[in-house]
Amino acid sequence: MEAAGEAEVRVLLQEARESIEAARSYRRELQQRLRGLHQAREQIKDSATLTRDVLEQHFSDLKGTLKKLLDERLTSLLQEVDVIEQESIKPLDECQKLIEHGVSTADDLLREGESAVDGDVGQQNEKLCNFTKKALHIQLDSLPEVPSLVDVPCLSAQLDDCLLTILKNQIFRHGTVASRPPVQLEEFVEKPGGILVRWCKVDDDFTAQDYRLQCRKSTAGHFEDVYVGSETEFIVLHIDPNVDYQFRVCARGDGRQEWSPWSVPQTGRTTLVPHEWTTGLEGYSLSSRRNIALRNDSQSCGVLYSKAPTYFCGQTLTFRIETVGQPDRRDSLGVCVEQRNGDDSLQRDKAVCISTNGAVFVNGKEMTNQLPAVTSGSTVTFDMEVVQLGPCSNEGGNFKLRVTISSNNREVVFDWVLDQCCGSLYFGCSFSYPGWKVLVF
Repeated sequence: MEAAGEAEVRVLLQEARESIEAARSYRRELQQRLRGLHQAREQIKDSATLTRDVLEQHFSDLKGTLKKLLDERLTSLLQEVDVIEQESIKPLDECQKLIEHGVSTADDLLREGESAVDGDVGQQNEKLCNFTKKALHIQLDSLPEVPSLVDVPCLSAQLDDCLLTILKNQIFRHGTVASRPPVQLEEFVEKPGGILVRWCKVDDDFTAQDYRLQCRKSTAGHFEDVYVGSETEFIVLHIDPNVDYQFRVCARGDGRQEWSPWSVPQTGRTTLVPHEWTTGLEGYSLSSRRNIALRNDSQSCGVLYSKAPTYFCGQTLTFRIETVGQPDRRDSLGVCVEQRNGDDSLQRDKAVCISTNGAVFVNGKEMTNQLPAVTSGSTVTFDMEVVQLGPCSNEGGNFKLRVTISSNNREVVFDWVLDQCCGSLYFGCSFSYPGWKVLVF
């Protein structure tokens, strides 16, 4: 009985411990959800505050701009009134001067005529004769023409009251407040020296015409555009390893000019060091980041390798042809187990590659399957996964990689058998003629 009691106690203790652990786990989950609620509340409050600030600033700027435009239009109309007034008054002033001169002349003539009529008899004949000659000379029947009221301007202002109605309707429709953006960031995929960013629509009623992706380093500085287009993913290059970057995306509706609200900013990073070409090979010029190689005019010919074996199975290695030169059958883009000086192409053993004419080579042998020829703007990708055929050790073994090479929407898949384990691989290129420029990422 005593043993049975102890067993029962042990069972109860075990059940109690399990219940305690379940309670702890339950509490942790609840606390995590509380943190999620707190973050959600903070997001609502912060976004509401920001939206208020944006609205107030926008309408303040709008009012200032409208007042400025109205003031400018008023000034222009007042100047137009001044010009019409001045141009219309000028001939009237000239006519007035002419009439006033005529009145003055008539007054003088009247005084002279009255003096001649009322003068002494002895001098009357002479004065009357002079007055008559003067009166004939002045042409008393010639009068200046004065325009009638219908012939002179009568200024008025034509103001269309419908402008207020139009403005009222436009203002009442101007601006909207969205509770959530129609597009959100979906996934970040690490790339060597870059991040593949994917996004998706979350509003089924929204038809997107273009997307706009922005990025900034950590939380400092301003967001900058890194992509605008119709695709829903983009590889952002020139990313420093082990550094946080913030991303956000918005969309433009079909037939619209304005952009939608921004998505919730999210943080992404890559731990993969960027691919770099090795320096010092005479026939190639490199960019400052050493991820772009240009075949120069040097007569030196050889294979340009990567600085280190930075390509790992499970990743996608991408070559993008920026410019092209004259093709040659010995040209090559590909990966290899080791660097080997003295070769003029990757069309050799322990390497797989594609030539600029689209031919695919495995360990120096050309495959029957062929890809399209490489042209300016072409993208060539290499994907590999490990298929181990037997024991593999540091001393070597039977090792197989399944390789997929894609170019211009076509691909070839084959198995590449090696006599040694390869944790990482070099990449390389070779071009016989100048003008070829290739970006690797």
